[in-house]
Amino acid sequence: MAIRDRGIVKWQAAFQLPELVKTQCDFWRDTERERKPIIDEHKAEEFDLRIIYAMEYNHSVTLTIWVEGFTKEMTGRIHLVDPVTHELRIEVKDGEFERVAFENVVGVKVVS
Repeated sequence: MAIRDRGIVKWQAAFQLPELVKTQCDFWRDTERERKPIIDEHKAEEFDLRIIYAMEYNHSVTLTIWVEGFTKEMTGRIHLVDPVTHELRIEVKDGEFERVAFENVVGVKVVS
């Protein structure tokens, strides 16, 4: 006697609830979140010196940015340090700028 497999039809009922799928994706994403690293004053001063050096000699930098529990890296040239809004303006591509808040920067690396 041959076994009749229904293939994907047997799993189709589980994916008819988009709310369930979204909730499960959100749950797994929340388990991967990290706490924001604590930056002491010495490390913050080191970041400042690297940023000043990169601006003066027009080098690119790789910033490690903490956003809502996740870290991402951004590479570009620092165009402006705005002390009023506490943001860095980074030129990612020619004519394309990104803004990054000071408090979200958790790593600075100068790239030649």
